[in-house]
Amino acid sequence: MEHSRGLYRSRKHRIIAGVAGGLAERFGVPVWLMRVIWLLLLLPGGLPGLVPYIILWILIPEEPEYD
Repeated sequence: MEHSRGLYRSRKHRIIAGVAGGLAERFGVPVWLMRVIWLLLLLPGGLPGLVPYIILWILIPEEPEYD
């Protein structure tokens, strides 16, 4: 089931916590592009990408399960 509202950590597009997948689904961009953006933010020492990722991991709820 596709979600058009709300921001959730993705269950379908998950490698670590589903943050990149959830953002990609919410904003309608390819998941690979969102992952590349996070990777680029991690390159200059990690902090520009790691800290926001961890914060979003904590703040964004996991996508609910649907039957």
